[in-house]
Amino acid sequence: MQTQTHTTTDRHGYSLRFSPFEANHMLLATSQLYGLAGGGSLFLLEQNPNGDDGQKLAELCRLEWSDGLFDVAWCPYAADIAATASGDGSLQIWCGLDAESATADGQQTPKQPLICLQEHKNEVYSLDWGEKWNYHTLLSASWDCTLKLWDCNRQHSITTFVGHNDLIYGAKFSPLIANLFASVSTDGHLNLWNSLDFAGKPLMSIEAHASEALSCDWSHFDRNVLVTGGSDGLIRGWDLRKMRTHVFELYSGEFAVRRLACSPHSAAVLASANYDFTTRIWNLERGESAQEIKDHHTEFVCGLDWNPHRAHQLADCGWDSLATVYTPQCLINTELGA
Repeated sequence: MQTQTHTTTDRHGYSLRFSPFEANHMLLATSQLYGLAGGGSLFLLEQNPNGDDGQKLAELCRLEWSDGLFDVAWCPYAADIAATASGDGSLQIWCGLDAESATADGQQTPKQPLICLQEHKNEVYSLDWGEKWNYHTLLSASWDCTLKLWDCNRQHSITTFVGHNDLIYGAKFSPLIANLFASVSTDGHLNLWNSLDFAGKPLMSIEAHASEALSCDWSHFDRNVLVTGGSDGLIRGWDLRKMRTHVFELYSGEFAVRRLACSPHSAAVLASANYDFTTRIWNLERGESAQEIKDHHTEFVCGLDWNPHRAHQLADCGWDSLATVYTPQCLINTELGA
């Protein structure tokens, strides 16, 4: 499959996610005016698996919210449900996000969310929907310096977690350890938490970066490994068994690392979305330099995700209103050790 793109005129991309159920479907969360003012739009996009290089992604439906949308997460047990995080401090849970609902005669995807969860006092910048052990829970991270755990069937949060001293940019559940999640903040710290600790205090807090920490992700293969990215342009790897210092470090340039995505297809591969308008592909088995640098964006790259259904297929989006799906050249026809 070749590169496919979609342009969201007057909407600037913040986050995208491939569907865990449909290999050709993805959601794209966007904001007006770079997220500084105006509303937000959620797009359901579809790939053509036999499409030509440069072909446009099909837009199946578009949902609107009154404030910017900064993150999106699919429900892990229902193919047509997803949640978004907004600049007004709320979370929205939407339904009808499938091809059948979007295209069936006489049916339309509902224009209003099923549920709106409102407790945060500032922008919600990160959202994760738990899988396996936490499949019914949502995790939100906000610029009000708190994280909240939600039961998606209840109107109020279960727990509020306090332990950062500045804006929280990201939080992710571990895919391999029950009830463990990580968060990063502009205070430079990486915090680890137990979602069952209703006292809401971190298990551990370390200074991951001397400057702002903006992104984190977990390995899909080694339960002890996670990575962080900062405004210092550094990507650092951490091992839960020896957290005094990082176990590896990659330098992506002078500008911030906005988002990280560990590959679900290879233990050695990860991608970074950067404020120098690039997406970089790294292979830890091949040294400390990026194996490929994609420069098809003309603004900050903010969203990044691997397709769990297709080996090494990647998607990114940015403030230039462009979303792109492609397979990095360095990973095509390459057998990478898992």
